[in-house]
This record gives sequence, structure tokens and C-alpha cells, in this order.
Amino acid sequence: MGIAKHPSVVTMPRTAKPYPSLLVFLCDRFPAISREIWAQRIAEGKVLDENGQRLTLETAYAPLKRIFYFREVLSEPCIPFAEKILFLDDEILVACKPHFLPVTPGGRYVDECLLNRLRKSTGIEDLVPLHRLDRGTAGLVLFSVNKKSRGLYAGLFLNRLIEKTYQAVAACHPLQETASWNVETRIERGEPGFRMKMAPGRVNAISAIHLVEVRGELARFTLLPQTGKTHQLRIHMSGIGFPILNDSYYPELLDESADNFAVPLQLLAQRLCFKDPLSGKNREFSSERELLW
Repeated sequence: MGIAKHPSVVTMPRTAKPYPSLLVFLCDRFPAISREIWAQRIAEGKVLDENGQRLTLETAYAPLKRIFYFREVLSEPCIPFAEKILFLDDEILVACKPHFLPVTPGGRYVDECLLNRLRKSTGIEDLVPLHRLDRGTAGLVLFSVNKKSRGLYAGLFLNRLIEKTYQAVAACHPLQETASWNVETRIERGEPGFRMKMAPGRVNAISAIHLVEVRGELARFTLLPQTGKTHQLRIHMSGIGFPILNDSYYPELLDESADNFAVPLQLLAQRLCFKDPLSGKNREFSSERELLW
């Protein structure tokens, strides 16, 4: 069994009274884990409050309070591809992750994630990712090393002060010409909950998309997201008629199946560029990975 060494966290949202019990909330929030398992974890002291105190079955639901718990999986898939550290100093770490590897623990994955692999290889327990990539997406992830400066680097993403460049491959007509799109939409959570959707309302997702090269029936794109909504580039590419090659979520959700390592999602977080909030220097990092086309 894989058991996380570091806790995961979930926040109890605002909800109408009468409030659910702690056990009911956890079962509703994580339906893949049975009521019996949650009750056992609580009894064994594996569910904690913000102060590290054990919660019990009698603990009252408290809106906006956080619950800390330790992920457990009976068997964990092995991802047979290696990450690479591109840069490390006293403030940040930049790593390039392979396709199929999640950034943080989730679902069936505890140790097989970029965060815990890096904690093990570097010995830095206080690593925190400053943004996320989908499990299927390869490329650059920026981590904070120093808790004292973490807010400064997180602010790069919050205030859109970091330039992110992606590469993608999609099917196309052999006579397709190069083109550009500026896509501005609203993205919200869809059904099932892990899949996102475009919806009416205020714009919250902006991407610049450039078709830069065609080879036969495939086209290579450069993508410049201005925002960072979940699955944003995958949805926007599908929305302009060029779903990313090997995408099992968009435009249609395919039946769940085991990972086929021979056909990864053809999406790569290729470049990060920003002005360092501490030194004032311009930082630029690029992945050496290449997409298959």
C-alpha cells in the first residue's frame, strides 16, 4: 500500500444548514473512498485539523475550515519516464516532467508524482508547486523552495506576470494554411467533475493560438495562454476545430482505459519567462522535450 508522507488538504465549503457530519462531507467529496474507510482513517488519527489535531466522528462541520488527510492507495501505477531538474537555487526549482506523471498526489498516485519524486531526489521537503500541469501534459513546472519568498513567486501567476509558451500537435487537412486565433471564453466545471466546459458569462480564459507548421495531415501549434484555467488549452484547441492529438477528454470523453505510453497527449509546456521578483533579473527556461509528429 502507498501512504503519503505529506498531507493533502480539502476545505469545507459554505453550505446551508443543517450542516452535514464530517463523515458525510468526506464521503460526498471523495465518493471513490468508502464510508468504512473514511471512518477507519478518522479513528486511526489520519484526519487532522489546521493545528494538526485529530478529528473525530463527533467533530462538527465548520465552513471554510481546512481538513488535512493522508492519501492511501492499495497499488500505485509506475510511470516509466523520468523528470529532469533544469534549475535550482535557494528560492525556486524548475523541473521538466514527462507525460503521464501527475504534479501532485491524486487519485491512484501518491509517490508517483512530480512533487514527491523531487522531494525524494533533492531532500527538500518544503517544495511547493506554484502552478499545475495536467497529468497528460509534459513540460515545465515551477516550484517554490523557500517559504519566505513563496508569495512573491506565486504572485507572478496571480498577476499574469509570467509568460508561458506551449507546443501542441493536432490533425489537419494537408492544405491547411498557417493561421492565428485569439480565444476568449468562460470555462466552468462540467460533468463528470474532472471535465471542464465552455459556458456563457464573464470571460475567464484567454489563449493566443498560432498554427505555425503543417506536415502532411498534422499541424504544430504555438500556444500562449494568458490565464490558467484547468484544461484551458485543450478546450480552446478543440473549440477552434483542432483537438490536440491523443486527447481522451475533448471534444468527446472516451471510455477510461489503461495508459497507453506509446500515444501521449501531444501538449508540451515548453517555455517559462519572467522577471525575478527578488533579483530583478529576466529568467527564461525551456524544455528540450519534443512532441511526436
